[in-house]
Amino acid sequence: MDSGRVMILMVKYPAPGAPHVAKRVKELLQASGFGEVVEDTKRGLDHGAWVPLMLMYPEADIPVCQLSVSSNRDGTHHYNMGKALAPLKDEGVLVIGSGSATHNLKAMGPRNSPPAPWAVAFDSWLKNSLIEGRYEEVNHFDEKAPYAKLAHPHLDHLFPLHVAMGAAGENSKAKVVHDSWDVGSISYASFGFTAPTS
Repeated sequence: MDSGRVMILMVKYPAPGAPHVAKRVKELLQASGFGEVVEDTKRGLDHGAWVPLMLMYPEADIPVCQLSVSSNRDGTHHYNMGKALAPLKDEGVLVIGSGSATHNLKAMGPRNSPPAPWAVAFDSWLKNSLIEGRYEEVNHFDEKAPYAKLAHPHLDHLFPLHVAMGAAGENSKAKVVHDSWDVGSISYASFGFTAPTS
């Protein structure tokens, strides 16, 4: 096991669980036709959950419920999961989709190396598509985006975005809230979604 993975496993983020939210998530997903939804009360938080939470809530004092993505499904499936969870935003639940705008570990360069042209092309396409509200294109990123397979050889770092996009509700607006790069292949572009006012 490499030293970076060991360090990740050593970090503790002791946020309390949110079993009431987990039950509500299960209820909403099943009501939307997602079939069996399994609650796992034993697994701890994945680094995709605790890394942003540790930066946002360093005291680990907010209840957390983690939702898994399915790498064998597509963007539309995860967008529809998010749509099923849209009522949560009116129930005081913050939905965070954590991953990376680009995530190719095999293409990493040295720290602070400039982003690769393919990574910039995918990242720019993603930003423009989200800001312009072309969510259907984002759902079909594998057909529409330049260098999609190179930007995301494994989809578990992109699908959380689709869930958050769907959870924001119909006609939500996206904006870039953070934009940085590391190791030439990892874009940390982050997006906020604002639901339209009625």
